[in-house]
Parts: sequence; structure tokens; C-alpha cells
Amino acid sequence: MPTDPRSQAAAGLQGARCAGCPVTVYPADDACPRCGGPTAPVALPGTGALWTWTVQRYAPKSPPYQPPPGGFVPFAVGYVELAEDVRVAAVLDLGELDSLDDIRIGMPLSVAAGPGVPRARPITPAEERS
Repeated sequence: MPTDPRSQAAAGLQGARCAGCPVTVYPADDACPRCGGPTAPVALPGTGALWTWTVQRYAPKSPPYQPPPGGFVPFAVGYVELAEDVRVAAVLDLGELDSLDDIRIGMPLSVAAGPGVPRARPITPAEERS
């Protein structure tokens, strides 16, 4: 039975950990990509560091992409490295950053599941202190 994306967003990022070797993956899978052994569901942390990124300068294939009313606008995407060397592909929501020039490898990010690809946003200095 398909999972409602809204319930996944409420639950956070759900990965899988292998029972036989030290591999954790996202998205969750029933089999380990390294050894083929069984995995168990695991909640992943919601913070990490930007591992790499790029700018999506062309509209994704439609369908499934639905252009917004104002048309396509380029956006940043990247890999957020979480604990246990798990890397999650995410759309980068710039938030308070002024431009793409403010994005830096290693910057701390908060990442959350949602419909489609996860979304990541910069962690503010106040959030880092708490």
C-alpha cells in the first residue's frame, strides 16, 4: 500500500540500516545495496552538512513536473551528508541567503522529507547554538 507523503514528512527522513554490515541508506530499501542482506527501518537525523551542490537551470521533464504559474525558475539541489555517511539528495531552499553565491560546501543544513525530493534549508546561527 503506498505511503501518504504527508505522513512521511511528519515522521522525518526514514532510511534503512543493514542487519549484516555497517550500511545505512536513504531512501529506505528492503535489501542492503552493499551485501544484499535484510535491512530494518531507521529514523535519520534531520541535520547535516552540504556535501556538494549544483543549480538546476532547465525544467524537469513534464509530467511529473508541474511548472508553477509564473513559469520555471532555476533552483539549487545538493547532497546533504547526515551521520553514518548517508547522503540525501535535496532541493536547497535558500531562505535568508541572498543568492546562490552564499551556498558553501560544508554549511550546516536542516533536511526534511516531503512530497517528492526532500528539502534542505540553512541552519541559522541561533539554531546551531540550541
